[in-house]
Amino acid sequence: MGLRPVVAPLLEIHILPATLPKADRLQAVLIASGNALAGLPAVYRPLKLLAVGDASAGHARAAGFAQVLSADGDAEALAALTDRQCDPAGLPLLLAAGRGQSLALAAALRARGFRVIRRATYAAIPARVLPPIAASTLRAGNLRAALFFSGETAHLFVRLLNNSGLREAVRGIDACAIGEPAAAAIETLPWRRVLRAAKPTQDAMLALLR
Repeated sequence: MGLRPVVAPLLEIHILPATLPKADRLQAVLIASGNALAGLPAVYRPLKLLAVGDASAGHARAAGFAQVLSADGDAEALAALTDRQCDPAGLPLLLAAGRGQSLALAAALRARGFRVIRRATYAAIPARVLPPIAASTLRAGNLRAALFFSGETAHLFVRLLNNSGLREAVRGIDACAIGEPAAAAIETLPWRRVLRAAKPTQDAMLALLR
């Protein structure tokens, strides 16, 4: 697209040891983030894997999973995909997630009659300060847009930005939010505009920059 990205991670991913069920006792594996994949053993690769979006599905295929389906959306879309692809009367589902995350998704699937084994395979540790590259680029005043891919990182950015004294530096920048939770968090800052993706996908976020 001719743009220069400034990558500023606000979460540090730590893989967690998890007690996981045997592969032959599972109907499918669900992931709401590609970060969950590193904690899964190779013996799971023949299982059906349902991913929240195309990016996480691509990571799963690259990791060797043979049966990968993408919900191309959010947690609600992943629950709907599970409804179509899995049998509530069948073997349990493994929901591999971040520590403290995907609790609502697990509850929604159980409400649909599925047996869900939720395991935390990673933890997302919040940054304590705004990444230096983000702070320096904001001070330079040459950013066109800032993209927020989750409500969690949007809330964290607002706090870190305020702590750094750079709140006014976003006035000439468009903020792009992947969903309403992210938009609600960043609307507290004086952006030029807050734009919302038509779908909670990477492609829809990039479309906001065209």
